Amino acid sequence: MKIGIDFDNTIARYDRSFLKLAHKYKYINKNQNFFKKDQLKNFLFQKKNGEKKWMKIQGQAYGKYMNYAELFPSVINFFLLCNLRKHKIFIISHKTEYGHFDDEKFLLRKEAIKWIKKKNFFKKNGINFSRNNIFFANTSEEKIKIISELKCDYFIDDLIQVLK
Repeated sequence: MKIGIDFDNTIARYDRSFLKLAHKYKYINKNQNFFKKDQLKNFLFQKKNGEKKWMKIQGQAYGKYMNYAELFPSVINFFLLCNLRKHKIFIISHKTEYGHFDDEKFLLRKEAIKWIKKKNFFKKNGINFSRNNIFFANTSEEKIKIISELKCDYFIDDLIQVLK
């Protein structure tokens, strides 16, 4: 069986990252805490230049501050179980090369790979995931094309439009 899985917000969890960055840039005060990044997004979108602020946080969270991201619970167990069952797993992500409003031009894909490595995905005595099974797309359409070309039996994603 071939299973594809998205990266951002499916493997890597950014709720705390976005909150830390919103505090860092003083977009919210110290007393404001949101449990989910969508709550923060909705709050910011109601403010002046909210979309721009949101995009800046995104660019920073997926790049320079990728190390703030957490692994979603049970992801490791899922990958290990797939290995035991001899399922082929692919990470397929719609991730641009650079983040929004990032003057330092961090390579988002490179940061994602570093994060995956730091989480021990490539260790032989761990998940033993192959770097060759990671694909990045510039657009949602390109992502869907990769899923189709790999002939994934299942795909796991947080975005309903990809699943449709």
